[in-house]
Amino acid sequence: MRILTIPAAVTTLLLAAPAAAQLRPLVEPPASAAAARQGVDVFLLNEGPTALPAEGPAEIETVAKDGTRLRLIITPDAILTVQPGAFARLHYRLAAAAPASSSDAARDTEKAPPPGAAQLAVAEQVSGDSSGSSSGFLDRFQPHEPVYGVAGTGEAGGKLQFSFAFRTLGRDDGLHLNFAYTQTMFWALDRPSGPFRATNYSPELYVDMPIDPTLTIGAGYRHDSNGLGGRGSIDANRIFVRAAKNVAIGDGWTLELVPQAWFYFGHRGAAPDLDRYWGYNALTASIGQKDGIKLSVTGRGNPGTGKGAAEAYLSYPLASISDDLPHIYLFGQAFTGYGEALSDYNRRVTQARIGIAFTR
Repeated sequence: MRILTIPAAVTTLLLAAPAAAQLRPLVEPPASAAAARQGVDVFLLNEGPTALPAEGPAEIETVAKDGTRLRLIITPDAILTVQPGAFARLHYRLAAAAPASSSDAARDTEKAPPPGAAQLAVAEQVSGDSSGSSSGFLDRFQPHEPVYGVAGTGEAGGKLQFSFAFRTLGRDDGLHLNFAYTQTMFWALDRPSGPFRATNYSPELYVDMPIDPTLTIGAGYRHDSNGLGGRGSIDANRIFVRAAKNVAIGDGWTLELVPQAWFYFGHRGAAPDLDRYWGYNALTASIGQKDGIKLSVTGRGNPGTGKGAAEAYLSYPLASISDDLPHIYLFGQAFTGYGEALSDYNRRVTQARIGIAFTR
């Protein structure tokens, strides 16, 4: 598979040429980095004798017409098939400027894209399956807290968690406003009807500011609720500040620390003394390798009452064992302390469960 950077007229000529024996991506260089931020079309020509999936390279390095070196990355789109002698149109967006060497970088300083050139293109992505097609600004979604399903014995039961974040305003490489939502469900597998005995609902709105590639600070508002009404309702409203710092420690291992502090405000419903058990601060420490094992531990508590909790996640990607295995994680989760389920905020439990995770 080769990347050809050629004028539009030549691109059209090659697309009409007889098929050879491979998929060949052809790209028309954008005028500038600013133009690339709006998206770049890449044509994937099938020069072989059989239909093939339209799988373009994940990254393309090219040079804009104004001389700026660019790195383009593919934008998720519907899965296409390219018939022999035909072509498919793929969509790429600007990832970053990519000078070939330090001397090139110095020479091209005046042509370098302005701060924020790595901004994601605002383009709707479309996907589809047997239920129909759907679309959205998918490049603004990202994992938030781990998404997993685990189960244990006895009272531990099952625990399911779904979580995502969406960048509403700003750029990933600058100040940006995010909305996130996490829902954690506790499944009583030891009961005949298998009911969900408790659920935590946790929307949040926060601002993040990257300081450098290893440090991001943030602040925002989080609401936690058990979803009940009336006398059984528990609501926790908090303003928080936090920071995430990661450090490479060698051999592909990374250590990350996330301290967090908060204060409560508003009515707490049936849990007026929630702060005695949840406390006012937390610390998460994780160590792991990309495509390898990862251990994450979070502790929180109130030193004044001596009450708190700790939760640990241990995960490993199944695809690292064999390419034939699904791209999910073998996942273990353990909790000890108070407040795993908001409805049981003042009850101490110790639980261990194992299952799978889709994000970690």
